Amino acid sequence: MTDKGWVFVTGASTGIGRASVERLVADGWQVVAGVRRDGDQPPTSTAHVLVDVSDTEQVSTAAKQVLELCDGKLAGLVNNAGISVAGPFEGLSLDDWRRQFDVNFFGQIDVTQRLLPALLAASGRIVTIGSIGGRMASPFLGPYNASKFAVRAWMDALRVELAPHGVRAILVEPGSIATEIWRKGNEQADDVLDRLDPEQQQRYGRQAAGAKKAAATVERNAIPAAKVGAVVASALSSRKPKAHYVVGVDAKVQAFLATLPASAQDKVIGAMMRPPKDA
Repeated sequence: MTDKGWVFVTGASTGIGRASVERLVADGWQVVAGVRRDGDQPPTSTAHVLVDVSDTEQVSTAAKQVLELCDGKLAGLVNNAGISVAGPFEGLSLDDWRRQFDVNFFGQIDVTQRLLPALLAASGRIVTIGSIGGRMASPFLGPYNASKFAVRAWMDALRVELAPHGVRAILVEPGSIATEIWRKGNEQADDVLDRLDPEQQQRYGRQAAGAKKAAATVERNAIPAAKVGAVVASALSSRKPKAHYVVGVDAKVQAFLATLPASAQDKVIGAMMRPPKDA
């Protein structure tokens, strides 16, 4: 199989990142997996580096290692690392918001800036995993949605900036995907709810129960991460890649809903998040 060049994938321990590594290696790419701990890397990866994208020193070290491996020419960067911070706005601290943006937004920017010279040298591609939540926001997901809206704006700007210089910037917008982000997000949201005082808990209790019910429904219908991995592979190899790839039936429905008036969106979201009768 022909060697297609080097690709660096962040957040490759699980979920979309891991699935992307496996698909890209199968397609003939040399793939560096960015993981948080030794032993988390996909066994198929060509190499791995340790990196927490919210830690600038780790990003600096990882970027140098990637540049050495690819000899200064990087065919692709897949920005995938991400977390979900959820809960009522009233119960979220400024540190909660900063943690969300440090991983989902500023971490992506840090990695991309450090590797951009190598991407320019190879006329490479930047594929960033956003979310359909970057088009349509939901109650109790304000930090996550805000970070994904920011990612979408950044990638739209970057796409036009870099196109004249031979680098394609592509945004993948999945809907519900079967990954660890659900479990971790639910645990974090429960922690926020536990921090609320009694008055706040009474104020948001029924809404939170509705949000959990809606989240459970979405999770049951989540599609495999491999579906997104296949889209990432296509975005890196297609002769004419799309600017945006919307992945999943639910994502396509939400993309349509995002074009409707706000009043219509509010009615749909309100119906989806109606609390259980016993809440």
